[in-house]
Amino acid sequence: MVDKEDKVESRAERAKKAKWYVVHTYSGYENKVKANIEKVVENRGMIDDIFEVVVPMEEYVDNKGGKKKVKERKLFPGYVLVKMIVNDVSWYIVRNTRGVTGFVGPGSKPIPLSDEEVRALGVQDKTMPSIDINEGDVVKVTTGPFENFMGTVDSINLEKRKMKVYISMFGRETLVELDFDQVEKI
Repeated sequence: MVDKEDKVESRAERAKKAKWYVVHTYSGYENKVKANIEKVVENRGMIDDIFEVVVPMEEYVDNKGGKKKVKERKLFPGYVLVKMIVNDVSWYIVRNTRGVTGFVGPGSKPIPLSDEEVRALGVQDKTMPSIDINEGDVVKVTTGPFENFMGTVDSINLEKRKMKVYISMFGRETLVELDFDQVEKI
């Protein structure tokens, strides 16, 4: 039992030492490369060296035929971000994944992104935001079109930092989606 706890601690410590690297891929192969790297990491037990693989995406509004739809597109077509500790084995695994043309950097030496570059790309570690509001709690809307309305929390989405709240308007309950920073607990 002690060995497992030591292993967990060492993995957490290693994750802090890991850096983000940019991997160049064939255009259109970004998601396949991500899936292939994740599969190899799982199969070979490389979870202590390769921690996360991300295809940076952005949301945009597509206006076709008068209908607006929110869609996603790749922020950097042809590139995948990998959080890893570079050693001979991890470098070889990523470099030889089908669809990968190489690391971004001079020659064959990968150069890690700086912390500022990682923040600018919108890539952050998967730490879930903490919020002191639960489903069923009564909240007050502090900003936006529903400012000063009271409502009951129906559901919370931590990843998107949004919640659905039933607000009483015109004698009817209306379900609205709000950001975490738009509400306060009562």
